[in-house]
Amino acid sequence: MTGMRKIVAVFILGLCAEGLLAQDIVVNKLRSETSRTIKKDTDTTHWNWKTGGLLSFSLAQGSLSNWAAGGDNFSLTASGYFNYFFFYRKDRQSWDNNIDVNMGYVQSTSIGSRKNDDRFDYLSKYGYKMDTLGKWYLSGLFNFRSQFFDGFTFSNNVGDFASSFLSPAYLILSVGFDYKPNANISVFMSPLTSRSTIILNNTLAAKGIYGVPAGQHSINEIGTFATVNYNNAIAKNINYKGRVDLFSNYQSSPQNVDIFMTNLFSFKINKYFSATYSLDLIYDDNIRLFGPDRTSPGLQTKSLIGVGFLKPLNVRKISHDNRTT
Repeated sequence: MTGMRKIVAVFILGLCAEGLLAQDIVVNKLRSETSRTIKKDTDTTHWNWKTGGLLSFSLAQGSLSNWAAGGDNFSLTASGYFNYFFFYRKDRQSWDNNIDVNMGYVQSTSIGSRKNDDRFDYLSKYGYKMDTLGKWYLSGLFNFRSQFFDGFTFSNNVGDFASSFLSPAYLILSVGFDYKPNANISVFMSPLTSRSTIILNNTLAAKGIYGVPAGQHSINEIGTFATVNYNNAIAKNINYKGRVDLFSNYQSSPQNVDIFMTNLFSFKINKYFSATYSLDLIYDDNIRLFGPDRTSPGLQTKSLIGVGFLKPLNVRKISHDNRTT
């Protein structure tokens, strides 16, 4: 855990170097996309509903013939990302909703076909403004995260069934305080959070993985939760979005903090094409699928580079008198 604490410390210090604290989970995912479609959008217009999103797709293919250095004769990688958001604002109330869907697939002559990305993430947060400056909110948070298709871990190219639809699935219910000093950053802190892990698949439930006892389909944990989010253009046509979630279980080994971190760099090429680099890091003390005997926790990493199509969805603002902009 020492290494993981250093990673988190570097992440937090990087944000402080910008003179900021953290960014709201929903706003973090979306601010850069709305700025692409509206050149000057300071949200000074009177709107009650705001919707929009992003669609991207990338494809990479390689082939070899009589290549002395060796390699796969054929490889194909495809990945897609879909985002949709809808926000509500009225007086002191705010309600932010965000949906993210990631899909990835790889095919090659040596390893066959398998997925390399699969995630569904829905977040909803309601906040009530506590101060006149609009920086502190009393908030309730709901987050659901899972995947769609079967997943396998591989050793010597032999697959071991490890995940499926709603297996695992994570459900977070939290009440706390949200601090948003500006549009680029926010931090949500909760002393009371419920996190449920669900294993719907009977085969996986029988294995007793993801912290769910063998033969059971779910487990609930009560603890403290914090999420730090940051989103900013770090250079011309380069945008960075980062998020780190921390959860400590009051009931079991509270010193073993679970960590979920995402980092995304977007390099805009032109109106419809961009290059992206993403790095995800996960440490969950309950996920014991690693080590020589596959019974130890470990740092999970996912790194993806892509160049492809990028299409922001139109941003719409609707007031209570049904005026649309």
